[in-house]
Amino acid sequence: MSAKFDLQSMPFVCIGHRGASGYEPENTLSSFERAIAMGCRWIELDVYQVEGELIVIHDSTLDRTTNGQGRVASQTLAYLRSLDAGNGQQIPTLTEVISAVDHRAGINIELKGKHTAAPVVALLHQLVKAGWDLAEFLISSFNHVELAEVGPLEPRLRTGAIFRRQDVEDCITKSVILGASCMGLSLRAVEPDLVERIHAAGLKIYAYTVNKSADINKMIAHGVDGVFTNFPDRVFERLPEN
Repeated sequence: MSAKFDLQSMPFVCIGHRGASGYEPENTLSSFERAIAMGCRWIELDVYQVEGELIVIHDSTLDRTTNGQGRVASQTLAYLRSLDAGNGQQIPTLTEVISAVDHRAGINIELKGKHTAAPVVALLHQLVKAGWDLAEFLISSFNHVELAEVGPLEPRLRTGAIFRRQDVEDCITKSVILGASCMGLSLRAVEPDLVERIHAAGLKIYAYTVNKSADINKMIAHGVDGVFTNFPDRVFERLPEN
């Protein structure tokens, strides 16, 4: 696997959460471009499947992030693509994002919508044939049933189980059962002893969503392996070696 994107061997990782979403409309090409320009070696995005196409958007509804209305899964692809996702940006497809990133950063694909695991793996298989490395991708989800489908389809893909603060009990056991290599955990649930136990189990831990200076400092002090942030520059200010 490419050492350039190997999360297992990388030092502290600043992951652009939906891109540099503190500065650009989230989950848009401009947001991902801004994150990469700021120095992010990994970006994170969210996917749904509509009419056989994987589209990049976080919410299950359109109202917050676009000028559209209604549930994402209930719309036509043509309607979704006609919307303004902020500053004139379209809701991008996953293929468009991967093409735009063009090997400049690793991509954490969070499975948001139903039945997204299989088409994501299928797309990545196509990309491998075109010269991409599976190490350039991480598949994650709060939906552990959906996430569990990834391993049997492609055991070489690394996966990350995400947990909400209230679901942190048994997070290590659940991650191991899922065959995950890492977990995403709310910064409010991160404590030094938990980080030690996660590392002892051979897992990496990435905290979300870490935007305030005090929280960035705390996560670094607690020994997490990286953070998801809307403001990558704030993290890099505290990581001069990066």
